Amino acid sequence: MFYKDERIAVFIDGKSLFACSKGLGFEIDFKLFRKEFARRGKLNKLSYFTTLVDNDEFSSVKPLVDWLTYNGYNTVTKTVKEYVDPSGFRKVKGNTAVEMTIAVLDMVPYVDHIVIVTGDKDFKPLIEAVQQRGTRVSVVSSIRVQPPMLSDDLRRQADNFIELDELRSLIEKVPHGSNGLHETNGGLNAPVPLERGTA
Repeated sequence: MFYKDERIAVFIDGKSLFACSKGLGFEIDFKLFRKEFARRGKLNKLSYFTTLVDNDEFSSVKPLVDWLTYNGYNTVTKTVKEYVDPSGFRKVKGNTAVEMTIAVLDMVPYVDHIVIVTGDKDFKPLIEAVQQRGTRVSVVSSIRVQPPMLSDDLRRQADNFIELDELRSLIEKVPHGSNGLHETNGGLNAPVPLERGTA
């Protein structure tokens, strides 16, 4: 439940959102994403958190981060190391959970409602801390992907759960050349590469 006069801040765990939308089979149009949450109240802050792999000059995440930065998002990146595990799989060590937690807690005094886009159960204590300060929390993720991206603990703790799949018609990127319902505006709906999945 959202109220038109409430002040909202949205915090996106980029890795979680990428995995969730990929599991549901669609790409996010971040211009439409911003528009949707601006419609729900007074959007005070919209932040996107992600990792960048050290020495990866051709990362598909960098163009996305640049686009978001120039289109109304506060972007927070953290450089992480890539390594090969004993089984020979490439993995990335590190995430932006601490940075996101600090940013959320810093914003609590200035908003009425915080939206956290993640399914990670490690954010449950953060949600509790925000609620204890009198601010409502919504979580955006999905239970429709297999396996579900949202932990039960996180869903139960949040004041509101928003199923990402139910936002699809409002935030899905329409491929160029299709006769989709979304209008393009000066190229702002141009394809933006989503971040690649990292373990």
